[in-house]
Amino acid sequence: MAPAPSDRSPRHYVLLALKIAVSIILLVVLFSKIDAAQLWQGLRDASFPWLGLALALYFVNVVASMWRWHLLLSAQSVAVQPRRLLASFLVANFFNNFLPSNVGGDVIRISDSAKYTKSKTVATIVVLMDRGIGVMALIFIAAIGATAAVSLHPSAVPIWPAWLWAGFLGGAAVSAPAVLAPAGFGRLLQPLTVIHPEWVGGRIENLTGVLARFRARPRALAGCFLGALFVQATMVVFYSLVAYALHVNVPLSDLGVIVPISFVVQLLPVSLNGFGVREATFSLYFQKIGQPIAAALLLSLVGQALIMLFSVTGAAVYVSRSHARA
Repeated sequence: MAPAPSDRSPRHYVLLALKIAVSIILLVVLFSKIDAAQLWQGLRDASFPWLGLALALYFVNVVASMWRWHLLLSAQSVAVQPRRLLASFLVANFFNNFLPSNVGGDVIRISDSAKYTKSKTVATIVVLMDRGIGVMALIFIAAIGATAAVSLHPSAVPIWPAWLWAGFLGGAAVSAPAVLAPAGFGRLLQPLTVIHPEWVGGRIENLTGVLARFRARPRALAGCFLGALFVQATMVVFYSLVAYALHVNVPLSDLGVIVPISFVVQLLPVSLNGFGVREATFSLYFQKIGQPIAAALLLSLVGQALIMLFSVTGAAVYVSRSHARA
């Protein structure tokens, strides 16, 4: 749970103010380049049945994300009912979208799953593994989209596919040894024990144990990666449905590039929940492919609005759990 306001240092509020400033400045600059009436007209002409279909697909996305988490916990011999994980994931989704932090939801997931893993370290490693596999899937989907987009924009390539493929292969090369040789990875971390031999040593032991169990169950990691690919692909289709509802004519291959990249950019802790940064990313890419900034803003903002609307279900789950505890 987030700390109480009285527990937060002045530095926290300074950083929050800077994030808000970055978001506001970027949005003001972007809106200054368009006629706001275009956005309003785009909303008025939107097809609400198609937006509803996009919302339904997002629910499928959330269920698939929960399944990935369940798969990783099962690989650690941790038995949790899927409905409990789904409830936790919904609450985490709400925190991610409504708290001024990109990691608030992960704290919820770690806290909830630690009851079953009997170790916060194990719960944390599982969530981080899930995050890492998700980022790898993002880059992979973006690389596929960029490869397909080259044929559409041969004279103005927004992002070279080779960069994305290199990023994916580089990430795989760096992370694979940790899973394939957990004992050796643990030895590499041993110098950190000078900080606090007992505490750090215990965490390294837990880490190598988790990685060894993952190595013993490669199907779980493979299934999680395939699930992550499905999750990221459905997000591309989600934005495609939103674009169709808004009458924004953008190829699926281009959405396959910009949607994953926008999610990666949002991980940077420089704005308030990605606002401004996400819209700037969409706008820069749309300009590269000859699309208007107004279309980029409309697609980005409406897509995020739908995600936030769905995440309100997590608030209902959170309130019901609080009442149950009381």
